[in-house]
Amino acid sequence: MHTLLLALVIIFGAFLRLYKLVHVPPHLNWDEVSHGYNAYSILTTGRDEWGRFLPAIFAAYGDYKLPVYIYTTATSLLLFGVNSLAVRIPSVLAGIGTVYATYLLSILVFSKIVKKGQAKWASLMAAGLVAVEPWSFFLGRPALEASLAQFLVILGSYFFLKGLEKHKYLLYSAIAFGVSVWTYNSARVFVPLMIFGLLLIFRQDFKDILTSSKVVVFKAALLLILFMAPMLYQFMGGVGSARYEKVAILDQGAINRIIEKRSTSQYPEFATKLIYNRFTYFSSGFTKNYLSHFSGNFLYIKGGDNYQFSLPGYGLLNPVGSIFMAIGLVKVFRMRNKWSSVLVLWFLLAPVASSLTRESPHVLRSITMLPIPMMFTSLGVVGFYEFIKKRYKDSYVYLTASLFGVLALVSGLYYVKYYREYFVTYPRNYSHSWQYGHYDLAVYLNEVYDDYDKIIITKKYGEPHEFLLFFGASLDAPWNWKPNSFRQDEKLIRFYQSEWFWVDAFDKFNFVNDWQVNEPGTDNFSFTLESGEVITCADEDKKCLLVTSPGNAPDGWILVNKIPFLDSSTAFEAYMINHGE
Repeated sequence: MHTLLLALVIIFGAFLRLYKLVHVPPHLNWDEVSHGYNAYSILTTGRDEWGRFLPAIFAAYGDYKLPVYIYTTATSLLLFGVNSLAVRIPSVLAGIGTVYATYLLSILVFSKIVKKGQAKWASLMAAGLVAVEPWSFFLGRPALEASLAQFLVILGSYFFLKGLEKHKYLLYSAIAFGVSVWTYNSARVFVPLMIFGLLLIFRQDFKDILTSSKVVVFKAALLLILFMAPMLYQFMGGVGSARYEKVAILDQGAINRIIEKRSTSQYPEFATKLIYNRFTYFSSGFTKNYLSHFSGNFLYIKGGDNYQFSLPGYGLLNPVGSIFMAIGLVKVFRMRNKWSSVLVLWFLLAPVASSLTRESPHVLRSITMLPIPMMFTSLGVVGFYEFIKKRYKDSYVYLTASLFGVLALVSGLYYVKYYREYFVTYPRNYSHSWQYGHYDLAVYLNEVYDDYDKIIITKKYGEPHEFLLFFGASLDAPWNWKPNSFRQDEKLIRFYQSEWFWVDAFDKFNFVNDWQVNEPGTDNFSFTLESGEVITCADEDKKCLLVTSPGNAPDGWILVNKIPFLDSSTAFEAYMINHGE
């Protein structure tokens, strides 16, 4: 019975993550497309889009993506072709795997802190919550490195704890933890802290393991060093910290604010420097960010501010579970044994990586908290049931059936409303958040490609060149060059500026800032690219197509096509020159 229920939980979790996967979220965003195109480049040439052979970190747009998700995607492209499904399926499979890994972790830990029967049902419930809760469900569908990393973190933790009894599992733990730090940046902060904390909690156990299994411990330590040492080398070299520097609390803007406060301070010079400095600014920001991850507003009511990571107007967890999570938290904190300490340690360390950044609390960067809230909630439900059973011996069956029946109904209605919103309303209302329209634009350009000599495209919605490269490969469009050919294109204009890699042109495509398309005082038929290159379309012998945001075309251009968002508003407008014919 228990095994059957677990199978049903996993199947339902898989269904939720696979249903309408290509269409919800409504479009590949620019990070997903970057994963896809770099994976396609690796698959076909062994090099990334910049020509680097099997890199350990991908320059991409200048945001330096970690390699594991891209190499995994290369495999899925080989299996499924160059399409949206192939890009998202690694994240989906990791999300499904997380449901099962949560069960394994829960039953291992719970069996040490509650009765055997309670442990089995609490573990099943924890896995079920991971399958359905908005936080884990939402992040388990797009192509997100974080989803794959968190699956590996949970596996690494499970294998570590399993290795306390069966020492060979420590090797598997080292591999899972090691691969996770090459998958997502939050894991690079969380995993070393978690390993240190686990070693501290189980230090006596490790003394015994060192006595009986020195070779296993040596191999596990060596594996961790092999994964961690290059990571530290990347940090020292700069590329490993490049992404963090773009979102760090203490950036140049923060330093300028410190200088401004010092200049306007009414305190004595010594006090001013003591109050307004980098340490106090960072400490204050970090503390505020850290505590915000535990707020009910973030967890149960509002969720995050980025609509690519959570549904607007909904929390990350079902509000019905809030009381049970509180009960579970109290229950675990009061136990004070080694195994309950693992859950406390995880819960307290999880927000650290996210708290180091400006946008906090952050749904994606704090994914390292999963699946602890679900585990606390399931322990709270079991604990509440046991309390009623003990307090109301004669009528507990009726009471628990009535109470949990009502709560199950309310929870069910919440999930139905949430999933309806996610699958029906969200794609229509927030397609713009996913750079919707680039695929339809690629289809249109595929149809009219031979009719024009130059095609000028706005940069308003991200990096259009990457969408054209990926969707061009998907559509087998005329510009579907192999990545080697793209890199060798004599018309390719790309450069590094302002800590970003810019692509201004390739083939007959030219990419221009939206505000420069119809800039006052400029020639209506000339466009200046970021690189300074001027593209002119005034020659009547040259046929030009201009793709811009709605209503942004200069005089002298004729509207020939509109590409809409899913809410029917216009994403792109395509224009051709009116030569007065």
